Amino acid sequence: MRAAVCREHGKPLSIETVRLAPPGRGQVEVVIEACAICHSDIHYIDGAWKGVLPAVYGHEAAGRIVRIGEGVGDRRVGERVLVTLLRHCGECVNCGRGLTARCEVPSNPQNSPFKLADGSPLAQGLGTGCFAERTVVDQTQIAPIPQSMPADTACLLSCGVITGVGAAVNTAEIEPGATVAVVGAGGVGLNAIQGARIRGASKVIAVDISEQKLADARFFGATDTVLAAGKSTHKEIRRLTGGRGVDYALVTVGAVEAMASALRFICQGGALVIVGMPPSGVELNFEPVILAHQSQRMLGSSMGDTDLSKDIPWLLKLHAEGRLKVDELVTGRYSLDQINEAIENTVDGKARRNVILF
Repeated sequence: MRAAVCREHGKPLSIETVRLAPPGRGQVEVVIEACAICHSDIHYIDGAWKGVLPAVYGHEAAGRIVRIGEGVGDRRVGERVLVTLLRHCGECVNCGRGLTARCEVPSNPQNSPFKLADGSPLAQGLGTGCFAERTVVDQTQIAPIPQSMPADTACLLSCGVITGVGAAVNTAEIEPGATVAVVGAGGVGLNAIQGARIRGASKVIAVDISEQKLADARFFGATDTVLAAGKSTHKEIRRLTGGRGVDYALVTVGAVEAMASALRFICQGGALVIVGMPPSGVELNFEPVILAHQSQRMLGSSMGDTDLSKDIPWLLKLHAEGRLKVDELVTGRYSLDQINEAIENTVDGKARRNVILF
């Protein structure tokens, strides 16, 4: 089968013929119908978070089950599913508490179903490897989707939607009437805006350096927008909130400068929610005395603290009711052979989400 292989950090992907092992116990094989380009894939391809090479990346996908290994529960061949990097053991302390996105048992990056055509090892990036025509994943990494749902829409539920909406709903637990600032109006940021709106926030302020992205933010539910302008940005946030600041500032970009700035957005008792992930080794400087004196909080949100079994049916219901925009997130559709073009367009900041269609 064909896959997009990363052989060297910072270099274009190569389309190659690779081998795929059959599903083992608790695993399923999925034919990929669509996989979106996420900045996390790009960070790994660029080497920002290291990683084993060569590798097949791609983790925001949808497809159809074609083979099932032993010990798989109620999944069936032919079923359409989304495929995500979220995998859980079901036995650790966090899994026992229902916090499956915080599973304490890491997957083994060396345990990959992929091999190069000559039989040499090929890593399964982020435990998914969906820039390929097929993949094998753990049964906990999939969730059923409607047969009629377009693949380019469904795949976005695997990462961009759950990360943004989940940051607002699961991590921040925004309450009705709260004020919210969302820093970064890209794919994840637009979904954080939607999450804040769904939770009943009274004011959702989008902050970005792009006028076009701020226009997108208004379309997805932002009540106000602020064009980031260095040191004056926090003053505009304060003005929009009557001098108080916001209850929640969700930073969806991986820039520490944005995180440091957002600390000045929040009110007394407010929370900074860090969603975007900078390269490894980058540090954020802040004055802890201010957080202590103001009873403020800093929260990390990985994949929106999503529980697939609970959150995906809820999000599908919202989408069916017209309360969650997903189709509108797609800005470009590409073939597997065009994947480097899709990545370049994403890096240039021109896309909400670009999707590879198989």
